[in-house]
Amino acid sequence: MVKPLLLLSNQFIFMMGFYMVVPFLAAFMRDDLALESVAIGLVLGIRTFSQQGLFIVGGAFADRLGPRRLILLGCAVRVIGFVVLGVSRDFATVLLGACLTGFAGALFSPAISSLAASVGEARSRQGKETRAHFFARMAVWGELGAIVGPLAGALLLGIGFQAMALGGAAVFAAAYVVLHTYLPRTSPSEAPSRDNQWWRVFSDRLFIAFTLAHSGFLFSYNQLYFALPVEIRRAGGSDADLAPLFMLASLMVVTLQMPVTRRVSTISWSRSLFFGFALMALAFLAVAACAAFPAPAGPLRLVPAAMLVVLLILGQMTVRPVAMDMVPRFANGRSTATYYGALASAGGLAVLVGNVLLGPSLEHALAPGPGAALPWIALASVPAVCSLAIIPIVRRLALRSGA
Repeated sequence: MVKPLLLLSNQFIFMMGFYMVVPFLAAFMRDDLALESVAIGLVLGIRTFSQQGLFIVGGAFADRLGPRRLILLGCAVRVIGFVVLGVSRDFATVLLGACLTGFAGALFSPAISSLAASVGEARSRQGKETRAHFFARMAVWGELGAIVGPLAGALLLGIGFQAMALGGAAVFAAAYVVLHTYLPRTSPSEAPSRDNQWWRVFSDRLFIAFTLAHSGFLFSYNQLYFALPVEIRRAGGSDADLAPLFMLASLMVVTLQMPVTRRVSTISWSRSLFFGFALMALAFLAVAACAAFPAPAGPLRLVPAAMLVVLLILGQMTVRPVAMDMVPRFANGRSTATYYGALASAGGLAVLVGNVLLGPSLEHALAPGPGAALPWIALASVPAVCSLAIIPIVRRLALRSGA
């Protein structure tokens, strides 16, 4: 059995390396490469789709070959992707690096989620904590890495984005060494499964409906990388303001994730997911209410951006552990990596399509004006619709599983 501490520390390392680079990618493309918003949205959308959108590929291979191989391969591919970003000088190269970086996540993330579900289930049988609580602890350790990541990236900001990317590559190279040394070569959860065809996931109509509704979660959360920099520019801020806002998000998860998870565990799945999606919709509406007006001077100019971060993170903390805990119930005894992969793939496709469609409209949100609120209202409509759609889906799952 995989030791819980190995998964938790691995989550810390992965998130640290990720947040050293990706939050600064949009600013690098805009300022250093002089790309327009449509091109930036395309790169960010494809990066997300090549990760979340291809999760089902990584999940299927993890169920067939075992998580260990996919995790190590994903580490190696991400090292290559960050190196490519570090030497990029044009749109084509940065797009290639972003694709490699995302595909690496598609290889290792479903495998890690599958191992985490297995460890969480074992700890639940031992009476130590529920599976949802273990996923929440994974989130806390990941956000501890996300605190260190932006700080390290900000320290390298004066040297340049290339230094950030190469530093991220070094972090994942170190992670590869640690995992190759300590990740067990065989475990019950790593046993290859050959009697669970990956396409069976598409025969579960209820799970497909759940992935479609859940895709609004990933799309909304992704706006921390796409839409948040737009609001900062509208308010007269700079790229340097990104780091403290991402650190705020990480500190919220570290201090509040476990209390939030304990609280939502006392209410039904449908209520907790509805409330989480509603918080995300409120995050965009809060910015919409301020977008038409000039920003005040001083630190107050960043209040709408901070509200966006706070409400999105509160929604994320509410939705994610519950959704991750529900996936094995859909799998119903079958291997879970493919199910986790399909869940993320739907979200990745939503991010790609949504960013490309919303890219031109976000240009209107760069400066205060009558039309500046419209893109934010459009963003708010996505989690609002999902909050309503998720209720009958979750209720049917509860009836089907006898929960």
